[in-house]
Amino acid sequence: MEVIPAIDLLGGRCVRLYQGDYDRSQVFGNNPVETARRWESEGATRLHLVDLDGAKQGKPCNKDAIAAIAQAISIPVQVGGGLRDRAGISQLLDLGVDRAIVGTLAVENPQLVSDLCQEFPSKIVVGIDARNGQVATRGWLETSQIAATELAAQMAEIGAAAIIYTDIHRDGTLAGPNKEALRELANAIHIPVIASGGVSSLTDLLGLLALEPLGVAGTIVGRALYTGDVSLVEAVQAVGQGRWQDIPPDTGFSTLA
Repeated sequence: MEVIPAIDLLGGRCVRLYQGDYDRSQVFGNNPVETARRWESEGATRLHLVDLDGAKQGKPCNKDAIAAIAQAISIPVQVGGGLRDRAGISQLLDLGVDRAIVGTLAVENPQLVSDLCQEFPSKIVVGIDARNGQVATRGWLETSQIAATELAAQMAEIGAAAIIYTDIHRDGTLAGPNKEALRELANAIHIPVIASGGVSSLTDLLGLLALEPLGVAGTIVGRALYTGDVSLVEAVQAVGQGRWQDIPPDTGFSTLA
């Protein structure tokens, strides 16, 4: 299972939000490039960048920071936040971004997402951010009437490379991932699912590893890395190869369940 560190950009700085609330942000660094290099040096095989300003304003706002990160490291970078038209997505890919993540666009203009999947094969990932099972849009400021599983199935059929699923109520809380929702989503589609939100410990990651056979191919970890609750080096050793290895004896796990 791929362990993907998150770098959330707000005003050019690395922050984490609590349950998507812009008024409850915590700054974890003023140098995103330095942070990206750190995660690469500790074993990350991919980075997840979120342009929080872009998500709120509906257009990319941290392009300089994103470009600097993409040029400074050798591992792939995926970026989401405010990508609501072809121009913004094409521009990011031209900057060296490996995959563009669309969210609001998938709800509001699925035909354009379909066209983008055809134009940029394997480059378009759909981020589904759910509140009580319903898809939230526009930087989590609005909640639609579309069920997460319904949107995921639709996006899988039109060619999305993967689905990133975030449970908003878990995001930034260190409360543990919503494994039940992830299981339901993974069972509903045939493309990879990446879990996001709530990971607080190595035990949480090992619990997610049990969902890998269903198609949960990776997990995005944010706040827990910055607080030190999760060591990226240990996480990659434990689950990064998709199997149990070097697991500390006090985690309570002995068999894959």
